[in-house]
Amino acid sequence: MTSLQGQVAWVTGAASGIGLAGAQALAQAGATVVMSGRRREALQAQADAINAAGGRAEVEVLDVSDAEAVGTVAQAILARHGKVDILVNSAGLNVPARFWSNQTTAGWNEVIRVNLDGSYYCIAAVLPAMRARKSGLVINISSWSGKYDTYMTGPAYNAAKHGVVAMTAHLNQEECINGIRACAVCPAEVATPIMDKRPVPPSAEDRARMLQPDDLGRTIRFIAEMPAHACINEIVISPTWNRIVLGASDLKRA
Repeated sequence: MTSLQGQVAWVTGAASGIGLAGAQALAQAGATVVMSGRRREALQAQADAINAAGGRAEVEVLDVSDAEAVGTVAQAILARHGKVDILVNSAGLNVPARFWSNQTTAGWNEVIRVNLDGSYYCIAAVLPAMRARKSGLVINISSWSGKYDTYMTGPAYNAAKHGVVAMTAHLNQEECINGIRACAVCPAEVATPIMDKRPVPPSAEDRARMLQPDDLGRTIRFIAEMPAHACINEIVISPTWNRIVLGASDLKRA
């Protein structure tokens, strides 16, 4: 396995959920982690906790749907560290009004801009530096809905997450010659704050049986620690008790 000591990882959506778990796991493995998200206080509190535990974490406040801001943050990281070894695109959201019957243009745009465009903006911002070093790893957090057309997540989220999977595949096709690898991680239900945005939020009992953020943190670390000659193109992961397959009542058509 590859040591992450001395590596620099930029993680978006790092204030909570999968992004936070990924940042914690990479820091525990020895990487310097730059944590991005829209909430400075939440980010700083989590970065402080990582530093107090002996890791190395920094904060860069960012809305990934702002392409200019993404470029500014990427340049700031590169100016400080000279490289980004690992990019984890974990910033993501959904909206409660997510079906054709109540989807708004504003809601559609918000989901696409953050989940799909934001991932593209971050990749594009670090890709030239990765090419120059002939090395780099991109981990894109997609979704079960990026592989299968699930009803509950709605058309905007499904379209965005399918796009992330396709974008990841093309990145490997084009950039493998430059030593750059990418993995699309496609989890089914994970007990993160995004569950509160569901039209009918799952119960605490159901959330306890879902994937947990730490499960994804370990997955992200596993991908990052693979040797540079090995590319894990895609990981599809679900809870053993998979409500999407079993047909939980809150996932069914109203």
